[in-house]
Amino acid sequence: MEIIKLHHPYLADEIPEDKVVLALGFFDGVHRGHQEVIFRAKSLADKNNLKLAVMTFNQHPSIVFKKLNSDQHKYLSTVSRKEELMEKIGVDYLYEVDFTSAFASLTPQDFVDQYIVGLHAQTVVAGFDYSFGKKEVASMVHLPMYANNRFEIVVVEKQTLREEKISSTRIRSALEVGDMPVANNLLGYIYATPGRVIHGDARGRLLGFPTANIEVENLVKLPRKGVYVVEIVVGGRTYKGMASIGHNVTFEANRPLTVEVYILDFSADIYGEEVKVLWHDYLRDEKKFDSIDALIAQLKQDELDTAQFFEQTNKSNQNK
Repeated sequence: MEIIKLHHPYLADEIPEDKVVLALGFFDGVHRGHQEVIFRAKSLADKNNLKLAVMTFNQHPSIVFKKLNSDQHKYLSTVSRKEELMEKIGVDYLYEVDFTSAFASLTPQDFVDQYIVGLHAQTVVAGFDYSFGKKEVASMVHLPMYANNRFEIVVVEKQTLREEKISSTRIRSALEVGDMPVANNLLGYIYATPGRVIHGDARGRLLGFPTANIEVENLVKLPRKGVYVVEIVVGGRTYKGMASIGHNVTFEANRPLTVEVYILDFSADIYGEEVKVLWHDYLRDEKKFDSIDALIAQLKQDELDTAQFFEQTNKSNQNK
């Protein structure tokens, strides 16, 4: 996959000469609804011997339009995570457009001329609710007028799960209550957050549960505070573990939020490693314990519950 970063106005020689099927969307999370758009585009590209291109933005439009500030909008997928997911799908060209004030000021016609026709799109595929300006004049209903028969248009209908629309908003709501099975079902994969292992206060080691303290990017959406069944990818290998999102309230008040992962059957030093945490299931709330012994007893139970989760998952997979 070739990643092409565009800043408006771009130069013509930045665009590959290949004719493409172009999928449009912001694609935060690249969830099952987004996947349907991209798979539909991929099917058409394969059928017509064209390249598959996807166009997305480096930041959410609401930030530029000041509907949200950058601290308020937490992403389901960073740009690098989005790149990883797109590559797995089989995208040939991923256009990452800087969503700036200059780009946002394009008229609908200019957007079509420069960012659809200009990218050599023979067919455009987008969701039914995609817009390229104010919805009153720049929705998928209006696109044929601006296209003027220069490319085909495919509109993907609303994708639903249990009669409700699959959406990034619905996934965020599931994360906010720790409902990982629902979030992961909507995504079509296990929710993952990238990070880096940094030094903590090493208190877990004293308890017999040494943890990897994960520094997560500020703009990444975390699940609700609590203890989770997770996997962690380190150096290309995946390990089972349990994770805590919280403030370590047993030891002192007003501690900063931390993400800590206890990796089962693991003892290597991984400080400084770039890792990815996969969030499988919610075990319990964060709790203040009356004693260290009570905390250790709970951690042992969490470890048993984590192991049992993976055992049941393995059995379920074997029975399929």
